[in-house]
Amino acid sequence: MTELSGPNSLRQEEKQIHVRRSNSDKSINDASKEKYGDNGIVNIQESDNVSTDSIKEVFDIGAIDPVLSKKMALVNKAIDDIGMTSFQWKMFFLNGFGYAVDSLLIVCQSIANPAVQQEYGLPSAHVSGIPLASQVGLLVGAGVWGFSADIIGRKLAFNTSLFSCAVFVLIAGGMPGYISFATIVAFYSAGAGGNYILDATNFLEFLPTSHAWLVTFMATWWAVGYMITGFLAWGYMSNFSCAPDAPTCTRADNMGWRYLHFTSGAIVLVMALARLTLIKMVQTPRWLICQNRDEEVIKILNDISLKANRPHDLTLEKLQAEGVVLHTEKSVWSMLRVKMHFKGLFQTRKLGWSTTVILANWFVIGMVSPLYSVFLPFYLASRGAKVGDDSNYTTWRDYAINQVAGLFGPIIAAVLVESKFIGRRGTLAIGALTTMVLQFGYTQITTPAQNVGVSSAITAASNIYYGTIYAYTPEILPSAHRATGYGLCVVVNRIGGILGVLVGSYANVETTAPLFVCAALFGLLVILSLLLPFESRGKRSQ
Repeated sequence: MTELSGPNSLRQEEKQIHVRRSNSDKSINDASKEKYGDNGIVNIQESDNVSTDSIKEVFDIGAIDPVLSKKMALVNKAIDDIGMTSFQWKMFFLNGFGYAVDSLLIVCQSIANPAVQQEYGLPSAHVSGIPLASQVGLLVGAGVWGFSADIIGRKLAFNTSLFSCAVFVLIAGGMPGYISFATIVAFYSAGAGGNYILDATNFLEFLPTSHAWLVTFMATWWAVGYMITGFLAWGYMSNFSCAPDAPTCTRADNMGWRYLHFTSGAIVLVMALARLTLIKMVQTPRWLICQNRDEEVIKILNDISLKANRPHDLTLEKLQAEGVVLHTEKSVWSMLRVKMHFKGLFQTRKLGWSTTVILANWFVIGMVSPLYSVFLPFYLASRGAKVGDDSNYTTWRDYAINQVAGLFGPIIAAVLVESKFIGRRGTLAIGALTTMVLQFGYTQITTPAQNVGVSSAITAASNIYYGTIYAYTPEILPSAHRATGYGLCVVVNRIGGILGVLVGSYANVETTAPLFVCAALFGLLVILSLLLPFESRGKRSQ
């Protein structure tokens, strides 16, 4: 972050903003003059159809910390006054890379799993070690990145997480055995484990309320990650893998999963470099206000305002006049402040209920994901065999089609979450219900067209749910504890994932039994979605 020189430099910047407003007023037309007052500051109540002051918060944090509530309201209004700028649009793409890497790496190991198992054998007769290693790594990553981000901020993870992923993915492609490969899978999964926690949180905390729907739409990047690996798998696994019925499988005949990792690692490395070169990431104003670092808040808001020529009327004096946020006099590493990040998620009865139900949602998702997504290659191959074609080419072609279909899920979700009578909770319920019905239907397929069609529809429908839950979760968590809360959700999710892998390991993944379990769990998600107490559509996150 740029070095700050104190209040005097901030006042100088505020004067520059005022001068730029005054100069721009001389050249704007009569219609735009109605938007500005005599002092050159935007009059939001007059310029917009809906006043930003009239926008309600998801929940009131005034009972928890009145000073934080007032300061957060001022910062939120300033962000709304500035509006959507090129800075936030860059973040949409660069934060989206984190979503893409998360799904890309989960799928990388699941695609490689059957081929690695065929080449090296399965060390344990029951436990599928590679998916388990992935879930353990994701669990560690979620804990490290999620629980530390409310202490050290969001900036470090944005700048470093993708580099660690890229290095270990490249190394994974050269591993000479099942256990060594599974070990490196755990390492690159740990690097990716906190990506969408921090990327969604980071993006949301810079967004004006009018564009909060973009956090849901950003899940298209998650589907893009799946799609990239789907096409890479179609190309590599179809042409450079041992035949399914081959009596032996040697390295020379089974290079596909290695090429997949080398290529994916190179893609992630490019994404990591783009993050460093295309944007200068700073700490989010909402996180800084929770740390009582008011000068830095104004510095960042002024920088965005000046570059975009979008004025706001928040000053350092206004912020400091509200007082001091609780507990900020202690070190960020003090046990009191660390405990407060967890306690703050349950500070009121309604907030505690919300946190409990959202944790339950994430745990069930964790159970479902490996039972369907991680073992999808096995499903497609076994279903293909029953309808007449289980070749490598068909299996990975169908897999690629599945992932392309998945792109439509977040797009549909982005529309539904802003619908008046549906909102976030309704979209979650619709996505879960649709997925449940389709998964029950998938158990009855009898033709190749049904195989690819129904499985693709399941992928799209489940992405409606996933895309919404990724965006809804940070919206209903308080800013001061958002990363901790999201991290806790994902840790619970990974625990569910580990249990899901163990269930799948002992079940026969080439039968329809796991699908019935998945469908039942999605039915439970419908109920859990409707039990969520907060609807965040059209409201400011706090």
